[in-house]
Amino acid sequence: MDLKQLEYFVNVAELESVTRASILLGITQPSLSRQIRLLEVELRQTLLIRNGRGVQPTEAGALLVKHARAMLLQAERARREVKELRGVPTGRVTIGMPSSVSRFLSTPLAFAFQARFPNAGLSILEGQTYIMEWLSMGRVDLGVLINPQPLPHMDLVTLLTEPLYLVSANESPEGSDLFGPPVHLKDLANFNLLLPSRPHAIRIFLESQLSRFGLKLEVAWELDAFSSMLGLVRKGFGHGVMPESVFRGDEMRSQYVLRPIVEPDLISTVAVATNSARPLSPLAAGVIALMQEIVGEDGSTGIGH
Repeated sequence: MDLKQLEYFVNVAELESVTRASILLGITQPSLSRQIRLLEVELRQTLLIRNGRGVQPTEAGALLVKHARAMLLQAERARREVKELRGVPTGRVTIGMPSSVSRFLSTPLAFAFQARFPNAGLSILEGQTYIMEWLSMGRVDLGVLINPQPLPHMDLVTLLTEPLYLVSANESPEGSDLFGPPVHLKDLANFNLLLPSRPHAIRIFLESQLSRFGLKLEVAWELDAFSSMLGLVRKGFGHGVMPESVFRGDEMRSQYVLRPIVEPDLISTVAVATNSARPLSPLAAGVIALMQEIVGEDGSTGIGH
């Protein structure tokens, strides 16, 4: 069996789609399908079956996925350890990251990574719901999480702690009032809110905090993309709840008013998670340190007043 074929097969099986796997891998669908077929011929087994939504691994396919993951991880570890004997970090680090964090972290991280690790590669996958699953599967090396709960086999390193704000359209002349008066937590029930859908960490956090007062959120719109959410807030469709870091480098910052949420103060934590069952490479450890440096340079609570 060819390692490249195994990599192709694992991606198709995990994504349950030849189309999505071909985009991720950067090859054409016919070429990808041909490699899977060659693997099936070699093993004399049907590995994938098609359904109305994509493909599913057969019993033989699921068994091969399990072994192939281990083989690919071992091969990557061997390559990395041999190359690191030269003292130059190599290999590739894949990070799962929510879009709200990616807005302010991805670009400076890419520049800093290229400067510090010129012989290594970096992949960033945006998402919220599947980051823990990706970590468990080994699809990502690092997972950036919002308000994570301690879990077995997961190690956490805090990157950032910052307050949450009620975000509204700025109606003052020339956007002069960037920060408004505080709003009490229980009063959030009186606002039409634009929030991520469950199980986004901020949505769950808000609901759990408000339930202590016997109240529920009034969710006017559900949007998982913060760029879309901010666009609707700017047009007056409702109010968002988010940390100030979302606005780092945002040229539209002056068009919003941020009101701190108080009684109690709502503090959001951003952390990097790793799978303690998998050895952390020197490159991955270096990337964690790099993210801490970037966040530290920008300040732990956003862009400042």
